[in-house]
Amino acid sequence: MDVLIIAPEVPAYAHPGDAGADLVSAEALRLEPGRRALVGTGVRIALPEGFAAFVVPRSGLATKHGITIVNSPGTVDAGYRGEIKVTLLNTDPENAFDIAVGDRIAQLIVMPVTRAQFIPVDELPESVRGEGGFGSTGYGGAA
Repeated sequence: MDVLIIAPEVPAYAHPGDAGADLVSAEALRLEPGRRALVGTGVRIALPEGFAAFVVPRSGLATKHGITIVNSPGTVDAGYRGEIKVTLLNTDPENAFDIAVGDRIAQLIVMPVTRAQFIPVDELPESVRGEGGFGSTGYGGAA
């Protein structure tokens, strides 16, 4: 699938078969412990109708440094033409994290999306799960 793009550095897939293409920072900053920042990527795209892009965290940053994305996944709609920015959060309670221009900060996943037609009804059909929410299928940990 072709995606039109304006970017100082085009997102790239690190390995064959990867779902996410790496987004890099277009700015340098220091992210103090417990703080968040909106970080520019310089990337602007034009997705075709019926597609959306989702901005998701990089597992290595999360595991090694506690860096995640506040609104993950961030949604980029087909009609949006502005810069893709990433709201990063430093969850490390003690260490600041420095981001340099060109550092990989997130991944971009492009997927087809279906628009739902919402039909108001008075009752919903029964299901096996019913109204069971968080923990409704059990939890094996200690109470």
